Amino acid sequence: MSIWQTVCEKDVLIADTGVCALVGDEQVAIFLSGFDDALYAINNFDPIGKANVLSRGIIGSIDDKVVVASPLYKQHFCLTSGQCIEQEDIFVSTYEIRIDGNQIQVALGA
Repeated sequence: MSIWQTVCEKDVLIADTGVCALVGDEQVAIFLSGFDDALYAINNFDPIGKANVLSRGIIGSIDDKVVVASPLYKQHFCLTSGQCIEQEDIFVSTYEIRIDGNQIQVALGA
């Protein structure tokens, strides 16, 4: 059973931009995609650039995958799997995310 942490209201999210929230001890990048109107949550830490910056990345799509491009070296991370498109052996964590009323919630320890 997941424990859910409220991080913000849906009204503060802007399509195709990210926000960062502290979920437990982790910085989590949260995105509302304008492509499919879905919510995504991945770890904010770019393992290639070694900085917490993914929430500032640009949302896009490659083939059938919704991705975020790191603002540092421009690698793309799939928002559903966390896999780096250019370096397939590198992943960032993904998190369960949901809307409860108007509250955006991320699962702790997911």
